[in-house]
Amino acid sequence: MARALFGLLLLLAFAGPASAQVEHAPKVQARLIAERGEIAPGQSVTLALEENIAPDWHTYWINPGDAGAPTEIAWTLPVGWHAGAIQWPYPKRLPVGPLMNYGYDGKVWLLVNVTAPGDAKPGIVTLKADASWIVCKDVCIPEDANVSVPLTVSAAPAPAYATIADQFAAARAKIPSASPWPAHYRSGAALDLYLAAPSLAAAHPTSVEFFPYTNDLVSGPASQKLALAEGGIGLRMVPGPKLKGALSGVLVLTSADGSVSALDVKAMPGAVPDLHVSDGSELGIALAVLFALLGGLILNLMPCVLPILAMKALAVASKAGADRSEAAREGLAYGAGAVLSFVALGAAVIALRASGEAVGWGFQLQEPIAVAVFALLIFAVGLNLSGVFEIPSGITGGDALTRRGGAAGAFFTGVLAVAVAAPCTAPFMAAALGYALTQSTGLALLVFLALGIGFAAPFVAIGLSPALLRLLPKPGAWMLRFKQVLAFPMYGAAAWLVWVLAQESGSQGLMAALAAAVALAFAAWAWGASRDARPRWRTIGMVAALLGLIAALALLPLVETGTPASAASSASAIPSEPYTQVRLTELRAQNRPVFINATAAWCITCQVNESVAFSGSRVREAFARKHIAYLIADWTNRNAEITALLEAHGRSGVPLYLYYAPGAGDGTVLPQILTEDEVLKAIGD
Repeated sequence: MARALFGLLLLLAFAGPASAQVEHAPKVQARLIAERGEIAPGQSVTLALEENIAPDWHTYWINPGDAGAPTEIAWTLPVGWHAGAIQWPYPKRLPVGPLMNYGYDGKVWLLVNVTAPGDAKPGIVTLKADASWIVCKDVCIPEDANVSVPLTVSAAPAPAYATIADQFAAARAKIPSASPWPAHYRSGAALDLYLAAPSLAAAHPTSVEFFPYTNDLVSGPASQKLALAEGGIGLRMVPGPKLKGALSGVLVLTSADGSVSALDVKAMPGAVPDLHVSDGSELGIALAVLFALLGGLILNLMPCVLPILAMKALAVASKAGADRSEAAREGLAYGAGAVLSFVALGAAVIALRASGEAVGWGFQLQEPIAVAVFALLIFAVGLNLSGVFEIPSGITGGDALTRRGGAAGAFFTGVLAVAVAAPCTAPFMAAALGYALTQSTGLALLVFLALGIGFAAPFVAIGLSPALLRLLPKPGAWMLRFKQVLAFPMYGAAAWLVWVLAQESGSQGLMAALAAAVALAFAAWAWGASRDARPRWRTIGMVAALLGLIAALALLPLVETGTPASAASSASAIPSEPYTQVRLTELRAQNRPVFINATAAWCITCQVNESVAFSGSRVREAFARKHIAYLIADWTNRNAEITALLEAHGRSGVPLYLYYAPGAGDGTVLPQILTEDEVLKAIGD
């Protein structure tokens, strides 16, 4: 306390005459918020003390640093009720003159668990507290507030409202989690802190900050420099005068997209590898761009992309023997559509992650309404190719995307190909995308640009190369039949998307999507059947088509009202359970081997792997013999915990396969394309 008071006096002295300008209005507005409005006897509920801090002012963390004092809460609770300790979110560094403080600005939630006694009687109770804090700017002011919140004791409490639950989930995400990796430090002229975490190193954090729980262990005002180290990450700091024994605190890791994770670490003196204070971005970005180019090329061979590319092949074949400038123009238009779509998707991922959304590659297929729209779009393309309807000007819908579509049709084909390709990942893509999403916006978009160039390169090359164009068959009557045959892969792709939708929204969402498809098919038929009719019937057909289209669009919002049918699961009979970080920690504490399968219903690569690598009796028997816990991390719908798992291993999407051997410090990452032999080799069988 004496040091905190001295720090406050020093801060006031540094601030000078500014203290005479202090306003008397409170600088912090506080209130108490309950996660649920009802609680059962013997149960706990989480409360949040919300501090809305005035601009340019700040309050303090549990260790305030060189000055200040943390918020305190004195509870007034009914008899038998109990309040736990404050759960402190990670702070930020707040330099003030020669001092370094640790605290909060803006809005902060301090969480506390309150438990009702087992004999609590039904009815309304009021939980009260006296909260006090120090709030500082150029001067420091002690403030306090009396806060309260009513709760209803009920034998069958209602669940939390979705919006409140999301807010509490966001607040919990800022509370440091126990580090699963060992930490050591070496102290001399510099203090080198080392975390043996290869997966964190692979994720390329752009900054790391350490906040000690006790002051004077680390020099607060001194800079902290991220360092590269073999098998982990390091941080170079300046030691404090009282550093001895354990070094405990919070390690906050920040990616270039703004996503933050915090670890509760306890480091002991020990061996620390050589640290290299360098960002390593030049070599990293060069490899990421190369991997993105290769991944984009290979992505053309993925099953989810082949139906669209077959249509483009038909378009290119229609130009064989024709004006080479037209073929080149359409090839470049297709490339522009593909490249711009990859960049736009990448920018959307970056923007959503910067706003706090837990998203990754393929995020658009985690939204049921987006899946339904894609399914209907591809179904409509299939109807076009089957000749059910034609667009104005006499061009068939299939031709609009293929041989008669011109530059606009070729551009749209590139957009559609990327939309369908997004949930797929090819070799080299995972590392490139995982790296991109930890870099600055400019570098990240460069990786997405390279991915789009690699994806578009084959067809652009054919359009630009007369020699390659001459290898294609000449246009002829065969193209009409081939166009009709291509409708069936499109129907298959639409069926797959509807199956994905069933996993996300259950039977109710599935029914809404199928009804929308029927309405869309009716609209297409009415349009096509009346195009050559007399004016009166043509008008009737157009009205019927419009009504069918409106009905299809009106049904789309209903797909989001359903409940997921079941988690994406392995095709094998291996007993499994859902992944959570808590469950993983429990299993590893039992020294039990753990295999994690991060998958999604919309991930074609995942489904193929589950059929090829996990369905055989050899793998099933090996898992049973070795008593391996099999955790399914189902990312079909958005899940912040699974997103964090992916990010921790340098991935932005699924699949991800991890094996934790008994006693191992970190998990082994398996290849994205799996076989039975690779799984058995990884588990040591």
